[in-house]
Amino acid sequence: MNIALSRFRQLFAVVLLGLSVAGCGFNAIPTLEEQAKAKWADVQNNYQRRADLIPNLVATVQGYAKQEKDVLTAVVEARAKATQVKIDVSQLDDPAKLKQFQDAQNQLSGALGRLLAVSENYPDLKSNQNFLALQSQLEGTENRIAVARRDYIEAVRAYNTELKTFPGILWASTFFRANKPMAEFTANDNAQTPPQVKF
Repeated sequence: MNIALSRFRQLFAVVLLGLSVAGCGFNAIPTLEEQAKAKWADVQNNYQRRADLIPNLVATVQGYAKQEKDVLTAVVEARAKATQVKIDVSQLDDPAKLKQFQDAQNQLSGALGRLLAVSENYPDLKSNQNFLALQSQLEGTENRIAVARRDYIEAVRAYNTELKTFPGILWASTFFRANKPMAEFTANDNAQTPPQVKF
């Protein structure tokens, strides 16, 4: 009887310890970290989708606007640079790497904007069904990028907050010492400047 009672107490202690660890936030840091990594994968997926659309868009515009070679070249070069800058999840705590990635993507966005502006000069191009479909897909992808970035920023905010607040700070300073705050996207320099309107 004593042995059975002793085993029951041990089992009860193990269950109680397990529940207290589960309920005290021990799992919050790894859970939030994985959520942020998953959101980063969404960001990369949407940027890749945009990069995949660009060759078709450039080819379509090239057929109508051969004299716009400089703009087309700038888009192709910006796409090449943007696809070369890669960040894996182990580098998400490096703000310099994230800024490098963001700068490459912003350069591509600018080049695409110039390409779409050039298309206004070519009525035949603007009415081409292939161009319209690609333009629509590109606009949809830009919206997806904005949503994915917003979701990533929110996931990183939750993760970084958990590392700095109670009880997460206790776990971060003991069991999860290797976990560092993740870098967030920042607004580019042009976002603070109002656009120039000329008539």
